[in-house]
Amino acid sequence: MAKERRKEYKPLSFSTTMRNPARIAAFLNCILPYEGHVLTSDIIHEVAVNLIMAKLYYTEKYEMKVPEYKRIYKSDDLSFTREQIEDIIANSPQDHKEAGFEKGWGSRFDTWYKLSMEFGFIYYEMGKQIIISQTGHMLIDAFNEVPANDSKIQNVFLNALMKYQTSNPFRKNANDNVPLVLLLQVIKLLKEDPDENDAGILRSELSLIICWPDNDAERLYRTIKELRAQYGYNYSDEVIYDECLQLLGAGEDKKKRFKIEQITGEAVDEFIRKMRITGIISLRGNGRFLDFNQFEADKINYILENYSTYTRYASKEDYFRYMGSIDAHILATTTIQEENINDVRTRTLNEWATNYDKQEIFNELLIVCSKRGESRNPVLRIIDKPTRFEFLTSIALKQNFEGLTVCPNYHVDDEGLPTFTASGGLADIECFDTDCNPLVEVTLITARTQATMEMPAITRHLQEAVTKYPDKIVVSLLVAPTIHADTKYMAGYSKYQYNVDILTFTTEEFIHNISTVTNIRQLANK
Repeated sequence: MAKERRKEYKPLSFSTTMRNPARIAAFLNCILPYEGHVLTSDIIHEVAVNLIMAKLYYTEKYEMKVPEYKRIYKSDDLSFTREQIEDIIANSPQDHKEAGFEKGWGSRFDTWYKLSMEFGFIYYEMGKQIIISQTGHMLIDAFNEVPANDSKIQNVFLNALMKYQTSNPFRKNANDNVPLVLLLQVIKLLKEDPDENDAGILRSELSLIICWPDNDAERLYRTIKELRAQYGYNYSDEVIYDECLQLLGAGEDKKKRFKIEQITGEAVDEFIRKMRITGIISLRGNGRFLDFNQFEADKINYILENYSTYTRYASKEDYFRYMGSIDAHILATTTIQEENINDVRTRTLNEWATNYDKQEIFNELLIVCSKRGESRNPVLRIIDKPTRFEFLTSIALKQNFEGLTVCPNYHVDDEGLPTFTASGGLADIECFDTDCNPLVEVTLITARTQATMEMPAITRHLQEAVTKYPDKIVVSLLVAPTIHADTKYMAGYSKYQYNVDILTFTTEEFIHNISTVTNIRQLANK
């Protein structure tokens, strides 16, 4: 038996291939048919087939080099045949090796599911049964609901991250803390300090949490105080990087391994994304600070009271059982008051519409609708794309139509920044003008499922609005990167069957039209 590698101090690094909850759930869906099966090379092969079929994974060196395969991958209407997928797998040897798995597709499988295993959603080992936990099934079920159950998704990730240990048995990391709890403890200490600004922890200070060796929040708080006393709030990445190298016990020889851009950039962005999934963290100061989401104060207090001390697990199975069980209190606790949410949401929408140039928002809309687009805005880049699409569309409507009341329904933190898309049963964005009250719906879905996933709900929302506002012009505007032919067909069917008007716009058409008309009624008549 190979000697087990000794733990060492290293930065916390969440998988960047699993940036959002939807992707994690989609990957779990692809392995769900094999729950209870013994994990073998054949099962790994079948999971790879499912992932390539679902276009959740592609191979750059072969699949994207074969024109026919590239065309299928990029098409929303074309699908791979089993024969084509077998050809892709056969000609795409994976130059990758993970402990406990053969080099190649076996090790690639481990990279796909390792984070889900650390979060307690799934357990697997070669030669052992695949287990999907209570929380794993909750996550899958929440995403498979139509529409997705955002509050349940948020609670599943909160349940995982309030328990997640940096030194868990699936990693060889000597750092010993629960990152979310450490973050909450430090924010609490900073907020209780009368010399601080009550804004929470500085974004650049998150690098310290990523590299912090233990769970001593008091010492971390004092370290931050010392850095602020010396540098204020504007110390450079190099200052934080040097501090982090000391925490890791790393000398000059480790700089190639622990790169500055990773510790102060990529790892910080990914840390924020994961912490924000929980719904209990707010961004302040244009994304410069992380703070408590006061709408979720009860949850924060519960976590600090019940998870500040924790049991360490040497066994992977024991740790998985701990992570995979749900704390029912988290599901039951809520402190949000709807009237406060509406006020904060509206205030922040107005601020963004005022503070940002129209062209900037148009550019961000094009980025969010591009498969490879990446925003450089420090706030927008850490908001999940479907939610960001609703936010940016709301801003664009507010900017381009004077006097229009824009009421988006996305979920927000106490700063009014979006955390999740609008809940089911509500239009994404409701607009109100003197004689026209259109509903605006946005989707990043471009495949044939665009019609089946979006159009029935849009028709239902529109029928309800027509009844509610009999004296107003009421239409629905659907905006998407591209509009599928089936969607246009169903819009015509809704007009014929229910006498409701659903207008479809690509994102580029939407941008052009709102730039060239003077009021929302003209857009509704397009």
